[in-house]
Amino acid sequence: MELPIVTKLKKDLEELRHELNSILPKELEKAREHGDLKENAEYHAAKERQGVVNARMGAAEQRLRELAMVDVGAYPSDAVGYGSIVSVEDEEDGAEVKFEIVFPEEIDVSSGRISLSSPLGRALLNKVPGDEVEVRTPKGVKVYSIRELTTIHQRKEFVGDG
Repeated sequence: MELPIVTKLKKDLEELRHELNSILPKELEKAREHGDLKENAEYHAAKERQGVVNARMGAAEQRLRELAMVDVGAYPSDAVGYGSIVSVEDEEDGAEVKFEIVFPEEIDVSSGRISLSSPLGRALLNKVPGDEVEVRTPKGVKVYSIRELTTIHQRKEFVGDG
């Protein structure tokens, strides 16, 4: 199965190509019809947007090349890595929180999706249930104990039904 971030980047690229090849040429043509291009705000806005779209496409293509080199099969099947769902207990107040470890582009803190490059994500990497991790926060050092772990290798949406 394709990683969710790869699917999202491919969809974003498709939308950007459509904008660049279909929408922006029509906007530029319409703006040219207004005459003098030196003082044509619509034309300049469309040209600026064209530059933004090209830059975003380049960044998405580069990220896809980087992600193509990611070998999820090489991730440990018994320790925290990309795609893992980790339940941790705050050693100070006993609160239990569940996180999914994701790439930076996939962050959604309100859904418990944290970046593997965040301080907590880095602390959790390669850890196993029972391990404790220390994380520096603005309020001081927090200690978490890993209670449960489901790695990407165990998640049905990544490995299929069998």
